[in-house]
Amino acid sequence: MSVVEQVLKGDVRAVARLLRDIDDQVPSTRSILQQLYPHTGNAYVIGITGPPGAGKSTLVDQMTAYYRKQGKTVAILAVDPTSPFSGGAILGDRIRMQRHFLDKDVFIRSLATRGHFGGITKSTHDMITVLDAMGKDIIMIETVGVGQGEVEIAECAHTTLVVTVPGLGDDIQAIKAGIMEIGNIFVVNKADREGAKKTVQELRNLLEMGKKFRMETGAGKNGWDPPVVETQAHKGIGVDTLCGEIEKHREYLTAQAPEELEQIMLKRALHQFSATLKDELFKEVIKRMEGKGLKLEDVAKKIMAKEIDPYSLSRTLIKEEFKEDA
Repeated sequence: MSVVEQVLKGDVRAVARLLRDIDDQVPSTRSILQQLYPHTGNAYVIGITGPPGAGKSTLVDQMTAYYRKQGKTVAILAVDPTSPFSGGAILGDRIRMQRHFLDKDVFIRSLATRGHFGGITKSTHDMITVLDAMGKDIIMIETVGVGQGEVEIAECAHTTLVVTVPGLGDDIQAIKAGIMEIGNIFVVNKADREGAKKTVQELRNLLEMGKKFRMETGAGKNGWDPPVVETQAHKGIGVDTLCGEIEKHREYLTAQAPEELEQIMLKRALHQFSATLKDELFKEVIKRMEGKGLKLEDVAKKIMAKEIDPYSLSRTLIKEEFKEDA
């Protein structure tokens, strides 16, 4: 069988090899992704983001157990920090999910950020395509520990969970700005800690303020009100409630706000196309540049020595690229 046929039949080894090649940017994966793309659109994608130490991996582990009890197949993309020595993922997330390794209906893959900002990796969208085509019902993406600006997960997921914990210092500072805007559900994990109730209340106050502002300014309309859920992931407490809220959000999108679901899918498609186009253009320009004897390292040295500037060189290369094709 071809790789495409193996993936569509759910062959775990074939999928693992393909994801590795995608992460390594092997050129042959492009045609495989082209053939797999028409078979996507059935999986429900859940993003889990939040600061380091919030217990995201433990929460994903418990959510996986919940969905497996429902008979749903699950795939997990766990984004880890990059090893400074090997360039690979530091496998902290996978260690916390060991009990699912022998389950043939759970697929777990650790990814290294490899310098990509946004909380996920450069290849995340393509890997979602593969896992969706593979037939997984639920795809969970756990971001690397993020701050206020790493909000790219919202471009991948149908439902985005923002996880925080009590005791981060100034709780409002820890969860403000961009990350507040992307959350469909907010989770206060380790809710048995001191200060949990205060964190929950502050979150609810912030969400209410945001709702009033949108209504007063006309920036938004009544729709989904993000709930705040308390969990103790290490004990499995609150996980059923959390998964129930995810299902409510899914029902809201499909039954009450199909236009909102359409916008989510539109943004996802646009983001995936933009990222692919940028990557392909960059590779093509560099290939042609090196074909003319201009090595990337030599160009960098000239820029560093101020012999050329990156702005005019970029424009020149782009003009040459499109002029040659015209």
